[in-house]
Amino acid sequence: MGDKEELTVVHEEETFEGKKLSELFPEERSGWRGYVEWELSPERKKVAASLLATKKFTPIPEFQFVPLPKTNPVLIGHRWKEYHEALGLKSIVDFSWETVQREKPDLIHLLDFPYNGETRRDQLMEDKITDNKYHFIRNHGGVPDIDEDAFRLEIGGLVNKPIEISLAELKDPSKFPQKEMTVTLQCSGTRRIEQIAEYPGDGDELINAPWGEGAIGTAVYRGVPLKKVLKIACGGVLPECKHLEFIGADTYFKKGQVYNYAVSAPWRKVRLLGGEEVLLAWEMNGEPLPKIHGYPLRVVVTGFIGARSCKWVYRINALAEPSMGPVQRQEYLYYTSQIGKQNALYSNGFSIQNMPVSSAIIHPTDKQVVVHDGKITLDGWAYSGGGNWVERVEVSPDGGHVWYAVPEENLTEKHYHAWRLWKIELPVDAEGWLEFCVRTWDSSNNTQPTFVRSAWNWDLHVTSSCHRIKLYSINRSRPLTRSRIKLLESHGEDIKNLSRPFEYSLEGMDSYLEAYRAHQREPLS
Repeated sequence: MGDKEELTVVHEEETFEGKKLSELFPEERSGWRGYVEWELSPERKKVAASLLATKKFTPIPEFQFVPLPKTNPVLIGHRWKEYHEALGLKSIVDFSWETVQREKPDLIHLLDFPYNGETRRDQLMEDKITDNKYHFIRNHGGVPDIDEDAFRLEIGGLVNKPIEISLAELKDPSKFPQKEMTVTLQCSGTRRIEQIAEYPGDGDELINAPWGEGAIGTAVYRGVPLKKVLKIACGGVLPECKHLEFIGADTYFKKGQVYNYAVSAPWRKVRLLGGEEVLLAWEMNGEPLPKIHGYPLRVVVTGFIGARSCKWVYRINALAEPSMGPVQRQEYLYYTSQIGKQNALYSNGFSIQNMPVSSAIIHPTDKQVVVHDGKITLDGWAYSGGGNWVERVEVSPDGGHVWYAVPEENLTEKHYHAWRLWKIELPVDAEGWLEFCVRTWDSSNNTQPTFVRSAWNWDLHVTSSCHRIKLYSINRSRPLTRSRIKLLESHGEDIKNLSRPFEYSLEGMDSYLEAYRAHQREPLS
């Protein structure tokens, strides 16, 4: 009997209404992998919505009223993977995670897909410029894989001359003046975990991720100001133009519908201060954009929430009104504290653009036991958007009654559009649980709300209240504390194990009686 033949299992491609998924939702452009055109294909969007309506997907995860998993990734995006797989786009899911593992292995993976990754504390404070591999990521869809030579940027709408331009042309300094800018990008959900902990809010379909203090980062971007491209290549915009819409190559799902990622910024922002507030960037910290950060081209909108800095931008539309895409119209809205599940509408919240002044304590961490000699060192970041810059950072060791200004020499340099890292050594005599907080004043004299409750909003955005941490202070400059530390060390124990009970007597009978007799507990008469 001859050798057994190997069996090859052939999986037939799924179909919908008699057509293969790859025909219904094709990758039409050579050199553009992970990209499907939705915005110019209304019939394709309609078919996708019909197909999605026939499926049942994993429920949206609950993470506000239950403890967060201690895993990394913290949350798994089953539902969003299933959306892509239902349309035959599983390769986008796979490539995206491969890109995370290659470019962002060290981040806290808050959500594996679409990828949300937070910078760890030590990496955040390494330098005022965040290393590319440590810079946070907030994606709304998968990561496209686009060849630079195949890339074209389309600009149309209310312009004098619609164009299609290659990246090589954009990079040509003889055609467009290049600009290098130091820019902090911040997710509007930074520090959201503080709102969740006290007052949970909207569990958005594309989850309002439970970000800590690390959804912020600073990089030096190189590119060309959008205003220059509009003027030189398009002959300017028409008088009716009030907004510029940016469309990204990633696929985005919202309430059973499918889109390309789309957001917008006002024309007044694009032309502000000589037209250098909005950059078309291809370089990040002296290197080509990482794929996960928008390679080959992204928008950088200075001072705005990170969501407006569209990654993988391939089309720009000059419009009379803001983008009607769901990210612009239905998300990143700021509501009053009385708006919630019972009455929220897209129209009764306003669109968040400029980031407010904010700051955070990075070291020490909340609930940390700190052994010191009468002084505690704290560090962190401070930032303000909208073209404001940080002027002063103040830290309080008593919950906000007494404030100490961070010395100017302990702050990194000022930039128009970037954070300042800070460090301060505070005098602390008291022991036990203490509440430390930080607040920042910017160049327009703005400062932060005092408490989380002051700025709570249903969508849990822009947590800009004074950042507060509780520390357990152990002051070894006090004789009794110093002797207690020595006692514990003699038993091989660490005083930082705060809740661990003693297994031996803390005081001999003679010492106790001496103290008791010197200061009796009962009154004399």
